[in-house]
Amino acid sequence: MLRKMTDKQRRRLHRKIHIRKSVYGTAERPRMSVFRSGRNLYVQVIDDDEGKTLASISTLEKDFVNLRANVASAEKLGEAMGQRLKEKNITKVVFDRNGYLYHGVVKALADATRKVGIDF
Repeated sequence: MLRKMTDKQRRRLHRKIHIRKSVYGTAERPRMSVFRSGRNLYVQVIDDDEGKTLASISTLEKDFVNLRANVASAEKLGEAMGQRLKEKNITKVVFDRNGYLYHGVVKALADATRKVGIDF
């Protein structure tokens, strides 16, 4: 059964498509994509040339199961993602906010990752 998209979902999809026209990840500078649901946060670092996920983290993992989709949790998740990227010798990424406004949870995640030393 197909359900209709709400106006909010339609606007996010339009922003997402517009952003993805110019945001592309390579091996030297992979794309860091953020997805947030009502309860959880998911972050992936993707090499679009190879079509492979280089690193990922989410609030569903055993270490982060107590975190939710809020600003405080996004900061902790961003710092942990930055550490994982440093372990894999990735210092530069392209940030894909995935159609979400750069505010609140998305901004906190990006700032925490930058604080660890990852360049956007």
